[in-house]
Amino acid sequence: MKQPPPIKKSSRHQKIIGDFGEHLICNWFSRSGFEVTIVDHTGIDIVAYDPATKARLGITVKSRTRTPDQEFSSVNLLSYQKRRNDRARAIDACTAFAAEPWLAVYVETTEYAEVYLTSLSNYDAKYRGNASRAIDDWKMTAKHRKLYTQDAEVKHIRMDFSVLSWRWRREEQKPQQ
Repeated sequence: MKQPPPIKKSSRHQKIIGDFGEHLICNWFSRSGFEVTIVDHTGIDIVAYDPATKARLGITVKSRTRTPDQEFSSVNLLSYQKRRNDRARAIDACTAFAAEPWLAVYVETTEYAEVYLTSLSNYDAKYRGNASRAIDDWKMTAKHRKLYTQDAEVKHIRMDFSVLSWRWRREEQKPQQ
């Protein structure tokens, strides 16, 4: 197996990774029997319905690409800065769709990606910390990742990347001086 190429983000990478994270999470809901759709709504990105339990989830998705020096950086979830209240927006959207508020995090690095999914109530009870902070975040330290893995209320997927062939000719060329 070859070493993964370094991450070089394009000018539209944040949009691309955001869409990818939403579609990846939709895929996992769909393959788990949920009816699911991406919604263009302030506060939530996905609505998922479980026909077996009649549960409806309104999911806010945060997706990030982390370079090797940022792999353990927290992911900002909900902001309260500059008169924003992302939590209220998510809860209002969930009320409009008769859904329970959930949070999803997709983080990819050069070698692997992880998806975390939990209810807002579980996040608040176990991981939120100080409620007066300007931003709620999802911590990615080794300690927190272990806690998430041990929590039955946090869905967790890890995908390891095996790069078999993804080199471009320009990477082989040396810069001319």
